[in-house]
Amino acid sequence: MKTFPIILLIASLTFLCSCGSRQAAPAAKETTTEAGETHGESNIVSVSAEQIRTAGIVSATLEHKNLGSSIKVTGRLEVPAQNKAAVTSLYSGILKTLLVLPGSEVRKGQAIATITNTELAGLQQNLISVNAQLQLAELEYTRQKELVAGNAAPLKNLQRAQAERNSLKAQQAALKKQLATLGIGTASLNSGAISSTLTLTAPISGTISTVNAEIGSKVDAATPVATIVNNSQLHLDLYVYEKDLPLVQKGQTIHFTLTNAPGKEHDARIFSIGTAFADQSKAVPVHAEVSGDKTGLIEGMNVTAVISIGNTTAPAVPTEAIVSNAGKDYIFIRTDKEEHGHAEKTADGDHEETRFERIQVVRGVSDLGYTEIQPVADLPHDAQVVVKGAFFVMARMTNTGEHEH
Repeated sequence: MKTFPIILLIASLTFLCSCGSRQAAPAAKETTTEAGETHGESNIVSVSAEQIRTAGIVSATLEHKNLGSSIKVTGRLEVPAQNKAAVTSLYSGILKTLLVLPGSEVRKGQAIATITNTELAGLQQNLISVNAQLQLAELEYTRQKELVAGNAAPLKNLQRAQAERNSLKAQQAALKKQLATLGIGTASLNSGAISSTLTLTAPISGTISTVNAEIGSKVDAATPVATIVNNSQLHLDLYVYEKDLPLVQKGQTIHFTLTNAPGKEHDARIFSIGTAFADQSKAVPVHAEVSGDKTGLIEGMNVTAVISIGNTTAPAVPTEAIVSNAGKDYIFIRTDKEEHGHAEKTADGDHEETRFERIQVVRGVSDLGYTEIQPVADLPHDAQVVVKGAFFVMARMTNTGEHEH
């Protein structure tokens, strides 16, 4: 009969242990869940130097642009007439040498080509003949002047000699001017050095845009051998419609990209607004001077531009810098914040790591490859935004999940 209380005591202890085990298990699960959620909320991700190079990750300072208060227009790049020149010959002839190619940089006065024409030799021969006649006319004038002074000859003889001398001087001056215009020197003519070659030189400095002749072809004044364009005064010809014209003023800033190459943005400033419609359209030409680097810009390129019409600007990033995840938009900035649970970074070459912080943003107006953003949290004033490779950084963050080490 004494065994019954012992059995009852053992059963009670077993029941209490079982209840304690069942209560302890949820507590451990909750801890794991809490740790997992806290771990997953980190917005910091580390990327190695090798991964940055491989993925082409580029960071840049956050820009402010006026995309919301602007007018979108189209146009083309033009060069003023005074910055373009045709290389022509004043005399016809056969092209003997061609010293430039399209794209060649030339200086004013530089030799472009040479042509051959036998008529050039005739001009030089005429000048040599006139020089010889003028020498005799000078002697005759001097002799007649002495005779008249001694009453040994009538005055009309002196007047005749003077007229002959003056006529020959005029012919000499005209021939020298003609040859100088052709670029032919006259200093060596007295020694009998006659040339039938004419050198064509660049009238302005710039770049050879076209070459219209080839060696052995006939050249005349109506056919330019080449054309030169100086892009130093390159400007935009934009066309603004009548309804937008009151919003356009001199001095306004223009941001534009090439229609066929929208990746790079350029700036310009309006310096002139037309007063008549262009080509029977309802658009008025607006001229703007291109500022900054003009590398890669060529006359005739079509552009897409926005004219800022307000003073309000907002943070803007290249559209590719914004990445989406779980229905939200983000950008990444470089940071010195520590990644939760991340080991200390090393500093030995490719193992060196850069940390990026994910920042939630709200998208605004998009244009010319840029999108205005409104960060949900304040950004540092010198924030370096990932403008290329943001998708890789996001993938790096989401793929690491539990932050393997």
